Amino acid sequence: MLKFKALSLLAVIGILLAACGSPAPAATESSATEAPATEAPAPAPAPAQTVVEVTVPGYGETLKAVQARGKIVCGVNAQVPGFGYVDSAGVFSGFDVDFCRALAAGIFGDPEAVEFRALTSSERFTALQAGEIDVLSRNTTWTLTRDTELTGNFVHTMFYDGQGMMVTVESGFATLEDLAGGTICVQTGTTTELNLADVMASRGIEYTPAVFEDSNATLAAYAEGRCDAITTDKSGLVSNRASLPDPAAHVIMDVTMSKEPLGPMVRHGDDQWFDIVQWTAFALFTAEEYDITSANVDDVKASATDPNIMRLLGTEPGMGTKLGLSEEWAYNIIKLVGNYEEVYNRNLGPDTPTYIPRGFNSLYTEGGLLYAPPFR
Repeated sequence: MLKFKALSLLAVIGILLAACGSPAPAATESSATEAPATEAPAPAPAPAQTVVEVTVPGYGETLKAVQARGKIVCGVNAQVPGFGYVDSAGVFSGFDVDFCRALAAGIFGDPEAVEFRALTSSERFTALQAGEIDVLSRNTTWTLTRDTELTGNFVHTMFYDGQGMMVTVESGFATLEDLAGGTICVQTGTTTELNLADVMASRGIEYTPAVFEDSNATLAAYAEGRCDAITTDKSGLVSNRASLPDPAAHVIMDVTMSKEPLGPMVRHGDDQWFDIVQWTAFALFTAEEYDITSANVDDVKASATDPNIMRLLGTEPGMGTKLGLSEEWAYNIIKLVGNYEEVYNRNLGPDTPTYIPRGFNSLYTEGGLLYAPPFR
């Protein structure tokens, strides 16, 4: 095992906020602070840095530990229906949750060989750094700062999103300028908070941020009328609106405030584990591209003559060995969890209360951004 010095959560958050020039209090709700139209406030001094020991796995060590444990430990959200949610019976569901199940299916041939760890936005990176989880699959945006300072690596983007704004229909608000002088609910410790400050400052719009620790508290404040709008990724707003007593009374503005490429994250140091998580995503994309589903995968496997499909499903051996897995790893993912389209439709499709049109999250052959390298 390799060890190096890394920043604690407090220091990392300080760096993230200071680097963006938009520090926010970690209180339950902010005081009435406004984003000036012409001059940005001086950044608060970064908190004192505390050095802690963070263990980084070497090549192959994560898979060995996971196999010895008999399950993966996956950090997820528990408050966003459609992406990561836990019901009253303790059952997790969602798009990001199903990615964890796909990973477990590829490693163990069992999609239930996973322990879900519900994490807040402020807990997620520390849990990954400390080795408390094996993978973070929690609607997390890939940014340069996170990619370089948090001792982790993002694998391929699983969901392309953008930050939006939701208001009541009754308000009549249609643009960000309509919110001048208003109060906006936002979750602290997120790119959402930083994007909001940047966008409003760039447009010279004064506003009051009402800052909360988690998505439930943020949505509750909006529902109680304590703010004029709520902002997060558009996917999260769709989920939020579906959770409100009268979804039709709320509208998501036709404005996109940022790019939010969301995907899993693993720790630095173990390239084999990075490859396994990365190619789990590619297996889901490729299965949809070849129209291989959980329902027809056995027939396709038995009759396939296309070398690309044969390598994917393990009838032509070699791909699994390169990852340290069985030759049927991708077959197990498809058979037990489905392809990308099945995962998407199960959680975000037209028959769900959290329906989000696929848009950029379509295959490249359909005008989207999903594109997997060849299985060879």
